Amino acid sequence: MTGDISPIHVDETYAIERGYRGKVCYGMLTSALYSTLVGVYLPGKYALFQEAHIFMTKPVYIGDCLTVKGKIIEINEPLKRVTIKARILRDNGETVSRATLEVGVAE
Repeated sequence: MTGDISPIHVDETYAIERGYRGKVCYGMLTSALYSTLVGVYLPGKYALFQEAHIFMTKPVYIGDCLTVKGKIIEINEPLKRVTIKARILRDNGETVSRATLEVGVAE
């Protein structure tokens, strides 16, 4: 899908031998949930995703159920820009990624 054919992503045996419970999902694929948060929910259809600082803190595996959460922490009205603190959680509540997102807001 991404062209990243690292064995950690495509070879179950290799991933397990390195201490993972299976093939690890692509981190940037998981991070695409931040785009959904910005473009659909917070702030929504008037958003223009401008910048992201993402920290992938835990591996994500096929079959994991993920939830993305975010909170606006700063509003810069002159620049029409908001800063969002966000994170992605596994269904057991464990954080697998955290991010600071900078988003332009059109009128």
